[in-house]
Amino acid sequence: MGAAFFYHLTERPLEDTLPMLLGKARQAGWRVCVRGANPRRMDQLDERLWTHGSDPFLPHGQAGGEFDADQPILLTTTPHMANAAQCLMTIEGADVTPEEVTALKRVCVLFDGNDPAALDKARAQWRSLTKAGCSAQYWSEASGRWEKKAES
Repeated sequence: MGAAFFYHLTERPLEDTLPMLLGKARQAGWRVCVRGANPRRMDQLDERLWTHGSDPFLPHGQAGGEFDADQPILLTTTPHMANAAQCLMTIEGADVTPEEVTALKRVCVLFDGNDPAALDKARAQWRSLTKAGCSAQYWSEASGRWEKKAES
């Protein structure tokens, strides 16, 4: 059974945090699906992942191609995880179900701490997932480094 980790972004933008988390997931040997709500935003993240210059390189692709199943990191706006991911990362309030948390090794919910609507959505997701019996952790970077602030 997996767990949902909620990442409250306040100090660094998604464009900096996502590559760091993707790198950690890949180091664990996990295939990752990044689920967003806006196709244009996924295009921006795709470009960012190609040009961010982190080491190691983060091989990835956008959903909708003939090689989706081969992608170690797949960017999508749909619930389908064509790359048989073990880790799901959601952004911009994209939905995640208790069944996904249970089936995957890890679900990461990244949300903008400076956006009241994003905060409300993340709180609703926390309540929904924990009410369904999912293990969850809340991580904050308000101190300048990531710290676990709550666990359920």
